[in-house]
Amino acid sequence: MAQARIVVVGISEAGTEAAEWDKNTWPELESLARNHPDAGVHFQDTAIYNRKKDLETVTGKYLAEKLKAEPWYKDIVPNFRLLPSESLGDGFDNGHAFTSVCINTGIYLSWLVSQCLQKGVIFKRANVKHISEASQLHSSGHEAHVIVNCTGLSALKLGGVEDKNMMPIRGQTVLVRNEANVMCSTSGTDDGDDEVCYLMQRAAGGGTLLGGSYQRGNWDSQLDPSLAVRIMKRAVDLCPALTGGKGIEHLDIIRQGVGLRPYRHGGTRIEKEKIKGVWIVHNYGHGGYGYQSSYGCSQKAVRLVGETLGIRSKL
Repeated sequence: MAQARIVVVGISEAGTEAAEWDKNTWPELESLARNHPDAGVHFQDTAIYNRKKDLETVTGKYLAEKLKAEPWYKDIVPNFRLLPSESLGDGFDNGHAFTSVCINTGIYLSWLVSQCLQKGVIFKRANVKHISEASQLHSSGHEAHVIVNCTGLSALKLGGVEDKNMMPIRGQTVLVRNEANVMCSTSGTDDGDDEVCYLMQRAAGGGTLLGGSYQRGNWDSQLDPSLAVRIMKRAVDLCPALTGGKGIEHLDIIRQGVGLRPYRHGGTRIEKEKIKGVWIVHNYGHGGYGYQSSYGCSQKAVRLVGETLGIRSKL
């Protein structure tokens, strides 16, 4: 699987609830980068380069907020600034830069588990065919009062949920040892409107991740060697410092990966409902921005759990 990562780039549309989730997540990520080096989150200078001709492409529509010269997140992230036209390079119409964060998820996910264990969370593995069956898995031996459904792509087939709005968006990446000490991305490429270009250097020596693709409905988990070459070439063209101005043969590859983003047509689903007499709080369908919106989404899910427990106590 592709290594997950984050660049806070405001994929969400201005004025939407999704934008609020992103906005509410940023202070938490900023605090982790500033105060918890053991979490695997660090600050990075970020530059985004845009082309107007990408507006009608698959990736352009997905990244529409990025294409704006002054996106909504300009007042949220530190050091936001417009890039002067002479620094954009050939083919780009506008660009901006700011301070963002990048996550080494191999460290971060383990850190999250440790935080949960410290607070007494009990982890269990089990197979369920229907969402309601999860209510029987509580560590107390009694039926759970609430189930929080964070099943991602599995929400497509999980009994009781079977959300037909779910689909994969295939992403392919190349992880290299080369470092450029910057994150950068473009609004599109000339290699196909479902291919993208980005690079990000992960915290704690985690390498630099090069991407990528945005292939809707593609379940293929196998590497595409031709796509890998295009990914590396675009990354080196965008950021020559990766190889000291040399070609892709000077990239020191650690591994390559493929991941399936859990996209949901209509947006992330965070709501509550009762299924077979059991309260469910759904929190899934985050596409490629799960880390970016994680704390904001969790805050809403927690509120819904509270409401659900309140409803239960009155019945």
